[in-house]
Amino acid sequence: MAVDTSRSLVDALSRAIFERGVRYFLPAARLVRTGAVEPSLPRLTTTGRDESGVEVTWLGDAYRIEHGHRSFTDAEIKLLRSIGTVSLRYRALIDSAVAVARLDLMRGLPEDRFVSAYLDPSPYTRDPPTTDRIADAIEVLRVSSSSTYENRRINSGVLLFGNWADPCHALPPRRDGALRYDQALTTSRTFHRLSDGINTVALVDADGLMVDLVDIEEWAAPFRDRPLPVPCSQRFAAHCRATLCGGHVCLVLTPNGEIKAFADGMQVFNRLDGRWRLTDASDKYASWKHALDDGPLAERLFTSALNLAELRRGGLFVVLADPSAASHLLTPHDRLDLTSADASEPPAQEQFNYLLRGKLALDLTPTVLESIARIDGAIVLDRASNLLAFGAILRHHVDLDPFVAEGGRTTAAISASRYGHVLKVSEDGLVSFYAAGRQVWEM
Repeated sequence: MAVDTSRSLVDALSRAIFERGVRYFLPAARLVRTGAVEPSLPRLTTTGRDESGVEVTWLGDAYRIEHGHRSFTDAEIKLLRSIGTVSLRYRALIDSAVAVARLDLMRGLPEDRFVSAYLDPSPYTRDPPTTDRIADAIEVLRVSSSSTYENRRINSGVLLFGNWADPCHALPPRRDGALRYDQALTTSRTFHRLSDGINTVALVDADGLMVDLVDIEEWAAPFRDRPLPVPCSQRFAAHCRATLCGGHVCLVLTPNGEIKAFADGMQVFNRLDGRWRLTDASDKYASWKHALDDGPLAERLFTSALNLAELRRGGLFVVLADPSAASHLLTPHDRLDLTSADASEPPAQEQFNYLLRGKLALDLTPTVLESIARIDGAIVLDRASNLLAFGAILRHHVDLDPFVAEGGRTTAAISASRYGHVLKVSEDGLVSFYAAGRQVWEM
């Protein structure tokens, strides 16, 4: 009887942790418990999936989770399963013998564990239990993100050696005195200088021990010519390539205080302003590419937006569905295809228009495109990549929801998206896609 009571209490706690985890990662989603089902395997099971949501069963309960305007992606379904897997960790407390062996899984923030289980669920599913080295590494970087060294933010990184075959890399032999990559390292000043995360990272083996320091470019060199599944920022291209083979996971604490998680050749999560976000780069890029119906232009603008975000520079890219819509958004002085009636004294902005008149965005080098994107205002172009304006202050011809307070760049993005597709880059490091007057995604 006591065991049944304990299990009921632990299951209630698990349900609370699960529901909290869903609301944490999907704050805009609507989570409803729709009833009870016959308990089966504790693993979360998808029972239905449509254009607005998903139905799942877990721990004897049925749930309906809705986005409202779109279906769930495969990455989001995987995340839901990871949240369910981690939420069951408290069941180990019922058996005292098992609890001793699994006590390390009770430590740390639940959201860190949800991320680690997404990247590698084996610590929660394997018997005998294994150390959750990814959660330990996340804790190292999270603690470091709130510290400084010589009045500067700490940046660092770690590469966790994968469990799959990697023909290009062999794990170095473990030396005597190898340290566990966990929070205890953060008390050492020397540790914060061992790797910068951007160029160098610590290498950690399957047991969570730090066995080497590696140059991330050198590690990724064998995959230099292999295409990435999703375009990424230039700064972290090597980190993406480092995880293309072998199941390796790379975690980086950036100079901006952001934690990034890379796996399978792409960024999978980031922790910005104290909150984890599922990047879901594959589906988000696919929707952007589909909207433009142009691979090269979609890739160039997407990559440029990510590069600006890493530099914490704002920007706005507007791709018009019909070039004639430029007359609704742009003043004559901003348009590259028009010249001032008084050529002797052109306005300050217009006097530089000749530099880019008649050019295609795809003909500009990425650095030049990103340079002009940093000018206050928007870059406006058509689907054929023709530059129509740069540094343009857009006209607003639509009424926004009066109950939604938006900044100037967001207001411009919503307004311009009535005439095409818009990528907005915020100075806080986020990139957003707008279409038809609403936000499609944010990453």
